[in-house]
Amino acid sequence: AKSEKPNPSCHGSEWVKLRADFARMTVGEKNVIKTNKTILLVGESGTGKSTLINALVNYTMGVKWEDEVWFQIVENVNTSQTESQTSDVIVYEIFGFEDKTLPYSLTIIDTPGYGDTRGIGCDEIVIQRLLDLFRSEDGVHEIHAVGLVMKASDNRLSDRLSYIFDSVMSLFGKDMEKSIVALITHSDGRRPKNAFQALEAAKINCAKNEKNQPVYFLFNNCQHEDRTEEGEYMKIAGQISEKGMRKFTDFLEKTSHQKLGKTVDVLNERIRLTACIQNLQERIKLTELKQTEIKQIQEALKKHKEGMKKHQNFTVELDEVYKDKKHINGGMYLVFYRGAVCCKVCEENCHYPGCTMAWYAKHCEVMKDGCCTVCTGKFLCIHPLHYSHLVSATSY
Repeated sequence: AKSEKPNPSCHGSEWVKLRADFARMTVGEKNVIKTNKTILLVGESGTGKSTLINALVNYTMGVKWEDEVWFQIVENVNTSQTESQTSDVIVYEIFGFEDKTLPYSLTIIDTPGYGDTRGIGCDEIVIQRLLDLFRSEDGVHEIHAVGLVMKASDNRLSDRLSYIFDSVMSLFGKDMEKSIVALITHSDGRRPKNAFQALEAAKINCAKNEKNQPVYFLFNNCQHEDRTEEGEYMKIAGQISEKGMRKFTDFLEKTSHQKLGKTVDVLNERIRLTACIQNLQERIKLTELKQTEIKQIQEALKKHKEGMKKHQNFTVELDEVYKDKKHINGGMYLVFYRGAVCCKVCEENCHYPGCTMAWYAKHCEVMKDGCCTVCTGKFLCIHPLHYSHLVSATSY
């Protein structure tokens, strides 16, 4: 008899590394006539996002507990347990199962785990990668829901958890609040009081139910584990996740999309402001160095005042301030994250560090309407007066 079990191999799959900052895994072939729903998953490292993605994929393909099969779309990475298991922003697209389990196809954006032990600098790169995804021609241009992935046991607000939520809220406008939901992992099926406390402490503006509580969905992360032992418990865990999936996908069906044009504009403006602050700090440092030089000259003149009256020659040593170019260590983010855009006229760093378009100055975020928004000359300095390279201007 022909197998009734879902078979993703019939639909084909393709893994594409689009850029250094995001990749795409596609199962099946897209039908432009069919509805597609896009979810952005965000959470702290170790909350179980990767397992949740696999569960979403299995549910979309119609996999049930009694099928005794489990498909994994998220690759296992041999990484230290203390580091995030996901290093890229990855887009998972599940096509070809519309009107079988769900009336729509599914796109899932998986972000690297915020709060990675490698530091907040990695979290900032995640924001930059999302921006690159949203503004890329072949990227993602609309989102239907944002899932804040939390463990059911999260009972207090950590600094990093707060940082995660603030980062997410800064990406979207107020219209997105009704589509931001809590996805509770490692759940035993009970009301997640601990997670509610964490959300309340974080003052997250998210979707609320009729009781004015955060909209949440429960999942247990045991579906992929061996069922030979603790079979009854594993079955209950599977039922918790299936119920959560059913409720979440029903919620997703009713949500409308948000175009990401405004999000890109907001993120670009934030990058410009950050670049302005960095540029001002360097200019302040240069001014302080020049003040020190002037002070040294004044002290030397005062010291040799009598000698000058007698027209005597004298020699003094001064710390001369000048600008030079310094090579940047490109590292693993050579192309996208460690370049610099500098002004030939002002001799300043217009965008460093953090420039993602370093090979093309005119494409850098600090350029607006063809002019720079950062250096001393600002809008008088058009982009041809700037250069991009793996060097930055440095004062001595």
